Amino acid sequence: MVKRQDQGSAERCKNQGENGCQQKASKIGPSTAYDYCRERLSPFGGLVGLVKFLDLVKFKEIFEGFYKAPERMPEMGHYNMVFGILLLLFIGFTRVWHFLYIQFDSLVCGIFNRVKLPYVTTYWRYVDSLGINQGMSLLMVTSALRERVWQLCGLSYQTIHINIDTTVETIYGSQHGGRKGHNPKNRGKKGFRPVLCFIEETREYFMGKLRKGETIGGEEVSALIRVFKKYLPGCVKKVILRGDGEFISWEAVKAAREEGFHFIFGNKGCAPPFAPAGWYKVRKNDAVEYNEVMYQPAGWDYACRFVSMRIPKDTPSEGNTQLELLEDANYKYRTFVTDLTQPAHTAIGEYDQRADCENLIGEAKREGLEAIPSRKFGNNYAYFQIVMLGYNIWRSFKMLAAHGMRETERPEPTPETACKAQEIVDHTIRIGRLKLLFIAAKVATHSGTTEVKYSRHDSRVAGLFRFMEYLDKRRHQARPWLGEKLWQCNHLPFLRIQQAEVFS
Repeated sequence: MVKRQDQGSAERCKNQGENGCQQKASKIGPSTAYDYCRERLSPFGGLVGLVKFLDLVKFKEIFEGFYKAPERMPEMGHYNMVFGILLLLFIGFTRVWHFLYIQFDSLVCGIFNRVKLPYVTTYWRYVDSLGINQGMSLLMVTSALRERVWQLCGLSYQTIHINIDTTVETIYGSQHGGRKGHNPKNRGKKGFRPVLCFIEETREYFMGKLRKGETIGGEEVSALIRVFKKYLPGCVKKVILRGDGEFISWEAVKAAREEGFHFIFGNKGCAPPFAPAGWYKVRKNDAVEYNEVMYQPAGWDYACRFVSMRIPKDTPSEGNTQLELLEDANYKYRTFVTDLTQPAHTAIGEYDQRADCENLIGEAKREGLEAIPSRKFGNNYAYFQIVMLGYNIWRSFKMLAAHGMRETERPEPTPETACKAQEIVDHTIRIGRLKLLFIAAKVATHSGTTEVKYSRHDSRVAGLFRFMEYLDKRRHQARPWLGEKLWQCNHLPFLRIQQAEVFS
């Protein structure tokens, strides 16, 4: 635990200003002197909060309970090797060789109780030992972490929206699985075509996988949908799937119905016969018209509901125009298949809310999704899941920070506080790093005890301290995510933990 200043020092700082002691301006110019110092410094002071967060959720317990380790045992152990890569990603470095830049960082090395981190080649060899089995097991780690964080934050969504989409990762070598396909930014280049699913309500990565470069087929979409229940938090009772025209097929519709999921998929494969008299407007002066029909495309076992909107060609388009189909002389159309029972315009509005999925994919790419570390597909598959686990750790970290802010302001939270807390959740991970991670710290050791000290002059430190004090308070509780028993946790039996177990 970070030691706070003594009472007298704290009182002096209080008298000298909210952000710490008064100071005079320093003039820095080209002739300013520079020299070494003896202090062990780190720009990643927020890592102390990360360590406390992972201890709170018992991340090591989750990892060791679900991770299918490769046969070769590294010197540091499987957990420390994967955690090292996750730490690298958390800081913002996206490639394995970037360990060169943090090899001697005082905080990073202190977390592993080492003078320096292993050579980059050690991490390369470990990534080279990973395969699809390790990647799939990391999905269970991601799912169990999500469940615990939801419990800690008091979240109990009974209905969630899962947005499904694919993206293109261009490759420039001879990586196994690379194919030429739809690649609008690098036409003719080989690439992978991963599929990613995000939860709309929390913006978390739900599940997905690295795929070869071909367009995804109906049977593959069906297989994907049929494993969703495995990764759902125990509180969820209703799921609404949303995907573009790449995911529409009879196999996908059948899988969604049999699994009990609602769905709305963009249609690119057929032209349902909408009745001319069925077109309606929500408001009299609107240009957009809506319609619906029960229609059975060729090869489908029974008819499904198709909804559509049409816009006059001389009307400027607003919003998502990705599915402008079936153009005729006067109109352009967007058509969907769904089992939702709302009016056509409401169902289409439900679909349009998935537009944020593209932003989340873009953010995941910046967090390391586009890094292709190996020529072997299995290595890349596992690294893909490590990257997305790191992405979700940041999401969870920010969610708990916002929840902690709300909790520490009780019993009288203010609208301003609520706004700031929500900003922590909504901001990108890059902004999260500026607020919660990139805070200068000094690592000091006295009489065998290590302390991490922060500057009084950094306005962010006070917020970081409140967050870490909140984490310490929750860490001292026995399995705090079970305290209120909001709902049955799906993953506890696999970790040999009983929901009703009393912890001392």
